[in-house]
Amino acid sequence: MAACRPQPSIVGTCRVDLNYTTYEGLQLSNGVNAFLGMRYAAPPLGHLRWRAPVEPAWTGTVEQATKFPPICLGIGAGYPSSGQDEDCLFVNVWAPSNATAQSKLPVWLFIQGGGYVANTNANWDGAEAVEKSGHNIVLVNFNYRVGLWGFLASERVRGDGDLNAGLLDQRMLMTWVKTHIASFGGDPDHVVIHGASAGAGSVAMHLIAYGGRNDNLFVGGVAESIFFPAQPFVRELEYQFDRVASQIGCDNMVPPQQMACLRSKDVALLQAANHAQAFPGRLEPPMPLFYWTPCVDGDLLRDLPYHMFKRGQYINVPLLFGTSTNEGSIFAANAATKSDVAIFLANNYPHLTPNDTDAILARYPRLPALPLHNAWFPTASQAYGEATFICPQTNILNILQHSQSATSSLYAYRYDVHDMENTAAGLGVPHLFDAAAIFGPDNIRNARASYRTYNAPVVRLVMAYYTSFVRSLDPNRHRARGSLEWLPWGRGGREGDMRRMVFETGGNVEMEHVPGDERERCRFWEEGLGDRLEQR
Repeated sequence: MAACRPQPSIVGTCRVDLNYTTYEGLQLSNGVNAFLGMRYAAPPLGHLRWRAPVEPAWTGTVEQATKFPPICLGIGAGYPSSGQDEDCLFVNVWAPSNATAQSKLPVWLFIQGGGYVANTNANWDGAEAVEKSGHNIVLVNFNYRVGLWGFLASERVRGDGDLNAGLLDQRMLMTWVKTHIASFGGDPDHVVIHGASAGAGSVAMHLIAYGGRNDNLFVGGVAESIFFPAQPFVRELEYQFDRVASQIGCDNMVPPQQMACLRSKDVALLQAANHAQAFPGRLEPPMPLFYWTPCVDGDLLRDLPYHMFKRGQYINVPLLFGTSTNEGSIFAANAATKSDVAIFLANNYPHLTPNDTDAILARYPRLPALPLHNAWFPTASQAYGEATFICPQTNILNILQHSQSATSSLYAYRYDVHDMENTAAGLGVPHLFDAAAIFGPDNIRNARASYRTYNAPVVRLVMAYYTSFVRSLDPNRHRARGSLEWLPWGRGGREGDMRRMVFETGGNVEMEHVPGDERERCRFWEEGLGDRLEQR
């Protein structure tokens, strides 16, 4: 029978003075303090909807920080919805109980994912990661606005608000960490940002933010299953604004009145409009997976991401990137025919032409069948997984490796840890299956039982590599005793290097070179399709 790790008990309380509020958190039996649900920004309500976040108000009181906060409203959720709210800009911090303002511990800042449409990795417990680091780090996670609330885009929003509010929330949180993390024992000058899925995509956005301007908010980055959906310009998203305005009764008025109208509407009415719809010209099912995304606004995001990286407009810091072997399996349409695959891809990347989808299918033929799925599902899964997650990692790493300004270390991995339940479900090694190994299976939701039995050894390895990177910007310096040295992506600047760590079932690890056929497919997604894949 699988055994759960005993959870630490509460042995007392602890306080931290942040100048605007004093928070009382929990002291845990494993030597970690937990501060849960602290405000890092004012509630984004009323006139603050679709605006950059502002600092929280001074209270002069002691506020409780002893339970996880509500998360931000995601698509498809009704209102009221248990555990979700428009008032959602909260942060959680775990720190060693004996840390002081002089401790200057490295900071692990986790940006959750959810496709920019939900907070799906919210409130993961960081206490074990702090403990397993030898009480040598501070861990932070937080919520940010998503869906309609975080990424409604239009020139009308720009005229009376701020575009990419969800990314601005993230920047606000980084500034909050810079200002306040020393009060928890953290080093404001040693912050490593780690994102999962859309959070990993966000890491890429912060590398190129404001043309690669370095605001000294972080010194390293980790992109776990980097998510690169179609990246629209503002002009391509006016239809989304029009649809929302029409649905809630704010159409047929001049732009300033429209924004005032939207801000006056009840949250339940707006939340009813927070759902996916077909992209223009793509009317047959399935719906796009990710309807709301960051936009190229000319300021925070000044161009398509690949263009920015190729021009050297990014912050040059050590990076660690990783993907799972079967990234597309939980997203792909259950395609029965080759035509189903083409429609699925075109509905998610609407600039693709019929010639493009023909070229894609020429590179992604029918694959062996998988349990519980139709004949062409494996092809849809592989194509979408490589287009959206795996190849963006490879292509960005290659761009950075060959950049004239490249001086920082680059590391990559492929997570190939199989689980009998996933295999039986036809999912292979799915998106973010590594999360339970990074944070510990008792600290995230719905971890597979194999992490407490035959895959338990991989947890020790992965957690140690991750915490080593957070502490030293090198996954090797504090890696688990006896574990394999993690070689960087490329030494000597040769594309042939393209090395990545492979984590395997049961805790085995090895280094591999990216196979030639995978390299060619990744080159096709970037060079063969170009901007048509990035835009919508």
